[in-house]
Amino acid sequence: MKEIGIKLGLFALGLLLAFSATAQTGPRKVAFSLAEAQQYAVEHNRTLASASLDVQKAQATKWKTIAGMLPQVSASGTYSNSLGYKMDLGPMQISMPPYATFNISTSVGLSGAQIVSLGIANISRRMADITLEKTEKQISDQVETLYFSALVTEETIRLLEKNLESMKKLLKITQNSVDVGVAEQTDADQLQVQVSTMESTIKTTQRSLEMVYNSLRLQLCLEEDVDIVLTQGIDDLLNMNTTSELLASPFDINDNYDYRLLKENTELVRKQIALTGWSNGPTVSVYHQYNARHNFSNEATMNMTPPNMLGAQVNIPLFTFGKNYAAIKEAKLTYKKQLNTLEDTELSLNVQYRQLLYNLRNAIEKYEIQKQNVDVAQRVFDNIAKKYEFGVASSLDVTNSGTNLISAQSTYVQSLLEIVNAQISLEQLLNK
Repeated sequence: MKEIGIKLGLFALGLLLAFSATAQTGPRKVAFSLAEAQQYAVEHNRTLASASLDVQKAQATKWKTIAGMLPQVSASGTYSNSLGYKMDLGPMQISMPPYATFNISTSVGLSGAQIVSLGIANISRRMADITLEKTEKQISDQVETLYFSALVTEETIRLLEKNLESMKKLLKITQNSVDVGVAEQTDADQLQVQVSTMESTIKTTQRSLEMVYNSLRLQLCLEEDVDIVLTQGIDDLLNMNTTSELLASPFDINDNYDYRLLKENTELVRKQIALTGWSNGPTVSVYHQYNARHNFSNEATMNMTPPNMLGAQVNIPLFTFGKNYAAIKEAKLTYKKQLNTLEDTELSLNVQYRQLLYNLRNAIEKYEIQKQNVDVAQRVFDNIAKKYEFGVASSLDVTNSGTNLISAQSTYVQSLLEIVNAQISLEQLLNK
């Protein structure tokens, strides 16, 4: 009985621990400010990790090119046994005893193509660095956009729920009036339709909010069961002073990532002209060879291999039937085309800068107007709702004012997003 009691006690303890672990297991929560979310994404995003690997790959290619220009050393050893065979030279014979050889060869070759290739490797490394910086900025901007989108969507839900509460209150008053015969059932039905429509809109917006959070989880590389808590609100982040400073910022095209990449790519195309020309240029190589031989016999033999040998070679292509000339001409035409693209891009970016300034100013003006419009629409709705309670206004007036309020709120929320998107677009162009 005592053993059974111990076993039952252990079993109960196991169940208690399992229940406790289950109770403690729940959705994980992580809280982020905007800056914290951006930093976390930069540290954990896999796209950025791949861009970082490209930088390392470009660096490895550079050192591979350098290594090809340095002396190359190789060593070898052999053992040979002729099994007693002697070389017959008529009146004399030469023994061929077993022997071992050891050889060290050192060689270095240099050509213009190798030097140009090193320059190309340096350009590739710089382009990889710029791409890494650009990817980091893009990820930070995507996180900022999603962060604001989540805040704006939550604000939309808050406004809709506030409207829904008011509409339910009016519906209740109307239904009570219908029950005592003071109001028509159609008045209550109209309000009921609007309440149902608003409830459906709230559910749709809530699903949209979940989609925004899922996109944010992807950017942060978080699992799907992690709840994200945003610690900053729209008022904390939407700073008009910062926006005004951004509008006053000059545009330096050399800070733009796309222009920097295109400029480096243009230099890369120019290097291809030199590489094409040197591909049929002279190649100079120098080598040294050390040989050591050990005979496993005291018999006289013959060794015709010198212990040291030094040599040099120059290889000069003489005639390629115009192939090299045509290749160089093709490379030069490609370079001219690339220069045209660079000039077009420079002009396009300057025009884009002016357009983005216009977009941001327009978004600010629209936001200020819609902010006032929401305030007016809210006061109109509240006024008509009070009149409706006292029987001065009709249910149609309430419905129309409620629809106008929702429309004004929707436009206001959209204007918030337009400011954020316009600001981020200008920051991307200015590399701010």
